[in-house]
Amino acid sequence: MKNVVILSISAFYCTASYANIETITVYGHRDGLIGNSISASSGIIGQGEIQQRPMLRSAEMLELIPGMAVTQHSGSGKANQYFIRGFNLDHSTDFATSIEGMPINMRSHGHGQGYTDLNFIIPEAISTINYQKGSYSASQGDFSSAGSAQFKLADNLKHQQIELSIGEDNYKRAVVLGSTNLKTGRLIAAAEWQGYDGPWDKINEDVNKKNALLRYIGKALNGELSISAMAYDNTWNSADQIPKRAVTQGLINQLGSLDTTLGGNSSRYSLSTNWQSGHVKASAYIINYDLNLYSNFSYFLNDPINGDQFNQQDSRSIYGTHVSYQFDTQTPAINMQHTAGIELRHDDINNVGLYNTKARKRLNTVRQDALKQTSYSAYWESKLLLTPKFEATAGVRYDYFDTNVTSITAVNSGKTNDDLINFKASLNYRFTDLLAAYANWGQSFHSNDARGSTITIDPITEEPAQQVDLLVKSEGAEIGLRFADDKKYNISAALWWLTLDSELLFVGDAGNTEPSDASKRYGLELSAYYWINDKFSLDLETSFTHSRLDINDKNNYIEGAVPVVASTGLNWHISDQWQSSIRVRHIGKRTLTDDGDKRSNPLTVVNSAISYKQTHWKIDLELLNLFNSTDHDIDYYYASRLPGEPAQGVEDNHFHPIEPRTARLSISLLF
Repeated sequence: MKNVVILSISAFYCTASYANIETITVYGHRDGLIGNSISASSGIIGQGEIQQRPMLRSAEMLELIPGMAVTQHSGSGKANQYFIRGFNLDHSTDFATSIEGMPINMRSHGHGQGYTDLNFIIPEAISTINYQKGSYSASQGDFSSAGSAQFKLADNLKHQQIELSIGEDNYKRAVVLGSTNLKTGRLIAAAEWQGYDGPWDKINEDVNKKNALLRYIGKALNGELSISAMAYDNTWNSADQIPKRAVTQGLINQLGSLDTTLGGNSSRYSLSTNWQSGHVKASAYIINYDLNLYSNFSYFLNDPINGDQFNQQDSRSIYGTHVSYQFDTQTPAINMQHTAGIELRHDDINNVGLYNTKARKRLNTVRQDALKQTSYSAYWESKLLLTPKFEATAGVRYDYFDTNVTSITAVNSGKTNDDLINFKASLNYRFTDLLAAYANWGQSFHSNDARGSTITIDPITEEPAQQVDLLVKSEGAEIGLRFADDKKYNISAALWWLTLDSELLFVGDAGNTEPSDASKRYGLELSAYYWINDKFSLDLETSFTHSRLDINDKNNYIEGAVPVVASTGLNWHISDQWQSSIRVRHIGKRTLTDDGDKRSNPLTVVNSAISYKQTHWKIDLELLNLFNSTDHDIDYYYASRLPGEPAQGVEDNHFHPIEPRTARLSISLLF
């Protein structure tokens, strides 16, 4: 056997040839990034790692980011719950994501600020995920306080592929990937269809997810050009979070539901282009997005006759562009690399609405608005190469937001604007080729829902309502170490802290996020990847966080904060044809009330996979939740009302269980 190891800008490729078989595995975490990263907590995830990870949902790609956990509290078509650095991010209030330069987080969204639905991404079509924890680069803007991740689509496919998958609970999935060379470039196409009923009692999720990708890569105007068209459409039914007492009283079992008419549909269509030549990078995008979601978290608390089901709608188009220019300057003592960039994003929201419903039939309108929200951003970042081993980076970013809200409640209409200047700085010292130290500091922000910046009266109570700032500042720092040998190990550690001027918290009985008090967090993160030999590799990732509201009150716990996230995995390359993996994920007890009295139980789940590969075909078997854990994906503590209970409702733990053990089998044709 002949082994060749190639280091590229984005990942490591290990190529092994035997007979007529070629296998390519990408180890993103095998690249220690010493000399190439801005912090100890940033990194790169490669397609090989994505492919090797057993996953219940496609969004679990983000669990390859050390310290991040991905769960769900509703149906498969809804955006997932994300946890990182002590945040229950809900659907991603303070973690920014993008794909090919297009933002994924939704501003002023119908369900929650920063809403991040990754269902439109085909995992097999991703080449790398670049991630940064904290916000220490001037290119990081809205929603990036806890960190950010950038998905990169594949420019080259390792092979053409047709994949068919089946599993329990009527799970079905089909994926097709292909490419062809043109005279002026290359065309890549991918498609995905998924159906799934789920394990729930008296509810079939009836997922009908469809994805398509068409991508052109070529040359234009003396540069590299890519044009990507993406399409996503999904419908589903939901098994939402349920009150613990309903299970204890025998009204439903742990997989049951109190409202069996929940669910929704969503679509996302986009066209984006990226061009790079010499010192210039430019991108532009158009996105058309819709969501229609039915939920019921409090049952009969607000309306004892019809129930508390509500419908959230969001329909918008998003337009944007990003241009950056990079150049070098030199002095007798210092070499400098500079990057200047400008960004524009415009959200044209035709309708963001909240309606009371019964069995998906509209009863009345609670709130309905149209919004136009535009952000203008400019940044400058300079890297100073002080010595061959010592680098310093300094950056500044300016963001200006302008909004126009038109509400059916006229007094809630209005125009607002806000701006922020944020500064960033980093130091990087390389002791040896294997060891580097980092110190980082940065300011960032998240935007609030624009409707909250113009509101005058509460649309339900008609009482005066307090307006919120449009932009909310954060500040964070970390110190860290990397110790890496790309052939054997990659170890990193980071000690960090973060303050936020206003916490965004999920309100369980309202189904959205609301601004709260200022907060502060600090923690320790450790990541270790060890390639024992050609057959075995081991990884361990842990994150410990202390989170509190920054108020002089004993009730200063942050609801939903997670103190511990940990995962470990063992990969076994049994032979050239066989490989397997087993992974354990743990989320510690989450704080459910601001006095710290109510906490969830911890969550621990084990997933496993084994695959067999030949020249032109491959078989994969996944066993998810291997030991059939009955832990909870999510827990909230709030008041709800079941029939016959007091009018004020009952405070209770509301939870969504993890799905029982399930097996999935995939067969792939490779050519």
